[in-house]
Amino acid sequence: MSKRAESSEDAGTIDLTPMLDVVFIMLIFFIVTASFIKEPGVDINRPDATTAGAVKTPILVAITGDNKIWINKNQFESRQVKDQLKILFQETPKGKVVIQADKEANIKTVTEVAQAAREIGAGEISISAEQ
Repeated sequence: MSKRAESSEDAGTIDLTPMLDVVFIMLIFFIVTASFIKEPGVDINRPDATTAGAVKTPILVAITGDNKIWINKNQFESRQVKDQLKILFQETPKGKVVIQADKEANIKTVTEVAQAAREIGAGEISISAEQ
């Protein structure tokens, strides 16, 4: 009779341990498989464009309205851009260079960055725009 009394008490409780294990495993899975968006480090007011397409695995270079160059949340002088792009291009050799230039940025700065990207061997260089 004592076994019958114990089994009726256990029937009312629910063990949540297996469910918590599954939830934590799913959480770890989603964190590991999440793709993180790379940002250049500054907000850019991009110009409008009629034709624009998405680029996969880009190397982002931002040029602010006052012609400051930002790569991976760090500001660089125009003479340092080529070396920094070379380092990033070695990490992702098939990466495309995307230049996010502000509407107020000087075209000279944009062309200097594009020329540095061409000199390191970047196959595709794009300028980011709003659709």
